[in-house]
Formats: sequence, C-alpha cells, structure tokens
Amino acid sequence: MPRIGVLFDFDGTLTLPGALDFPAIKEALGCPRDQLILEFVESQPPDRRAMLMEILEQREAEAARASLPNRGAEKCLLTLKERGIPVGILTRNSLRSVKEALNRFTKIALDDFAAVVTRDTSLPKPHPEGVRRVADQMGLLPSQLLMVGDFRFDIIAGKRAGAITVLLTNGGGSVMIQGDPEPDYTIRHLEELPGLLSRLGVSGLDRGGPLVSACPVS
Repeated sequence: MPRIGVLFDFDGTLTLPGALDFPAIKEALGCPRDQLILEFVESQPPDRRAMLMEILEQREAEAARASLPNRGAEKCLLTLKERGIPVGILTRNSLRSVKEALNRFTKIALDDFAAVVTRDTSLPKPHPEGVRRVADQMGLLPSQLLMVGDFRFDIIAGKRAGAITVLLTNGGGSVMIQGDPEPDYTIRHLEELPGLLSRLGVSGLDRGGPLVSACPVS
C-alpha cells in the first residue's frame, strides 16, 4: 500500500447527518438563507460578530451533544488504523464541538487522529488551506491525501489543494452543483472506503498526482 493519509470532514461524514440544523441556526443568527454562516458572521462589525459567534458556538455545542457516529464510521477508522494509514479531520466547526461529539464514539478518540484542523486554526473550506495544513502535519504531500466528505465544499477544498477527493453520499444523491469539480470517487457509506483504498493500492496512488477520472463505487 502506498504511503497515504485519509482526511475526513466531520459533521455528516464521521457523525450522523442531521445534528446541525442549519436553517434554525441561520434564523437564530439573522443570517440570510442564501448566505454561508461563517462568512456572514465574519462580515459583521466586531461587536456584533462576537455576539453571533457566541450564539453559533452554543448551537454547535448542543448539536455535538446530540450527535452520533455515522454508519460505519468507527469500523472504518479502526480498519485504517490497523493498516497503519494516518487519518485526520478537517471541519468548519470548532475544536470544542469536535471534542464534544467524539465523546459519543466508543472506540475512537481525539488522539487517534494524526491531525485535526478546525476553523480555529485554518481558513474554512472551501479554501484549501486546511487540506494543506493536514498534509504538512502528516508529513505528506496534498496529492497523497484522500479528502472524504459529504458536502461540496469538501470536494472543492480537496481539489484546490491537489488531493484525491471522495464524495460520501450517505445513501443519497450527489450534492455537487453545476460548475463544481467532479469528485474522483463516490461512496455511499463509510464501510466502502477500506475497499476503495485496497483498489487504489494497485492504481498508482504513490506517483505524486491526483487521479482525475471519476470511478463510482457501487
């Protein structure tokens, strides 16, 4: 197996989708429905920004306490650990919320991850900075990372950084929209990821560049 790392989004990827009620959070913040929450908060005057961040973090903490591991998440992570493949987290959420949500995992803890990059330490996705930070912390090139996530920003950030991208649909359809880059691979559930990695082990993943042809996993 080539030397690679796997970078996971957190909410809706490692955790079960639905814990974060984005419409309700936007309503509480006064954020227009067509705007992104973090970007809306950042655009506000400093005093108001601090107040909005307090509200946001409270809502995120509530969601973290109510969250559950996603289907197959712990088994997938344990399998990668057994194979010696480093794993990381890249999220638009806060480190505080990640720690709280990981308390709901029974076999996985924060120190099982080689890198955890949150909005506290990086520009949020779809900016590629976080992907590059994780690669640096793992001692890898971005092209040696698989970026796995359930949202279009995960794929965009991964592509911009030069990583291989894996879209997790959680059994649904694609979330990509017109003009977005296509994910390199698509999986329905995290149980499929170790099998995908086994297939990539003989597909030249260690030659230094991302694979560019999509290969849906059924």
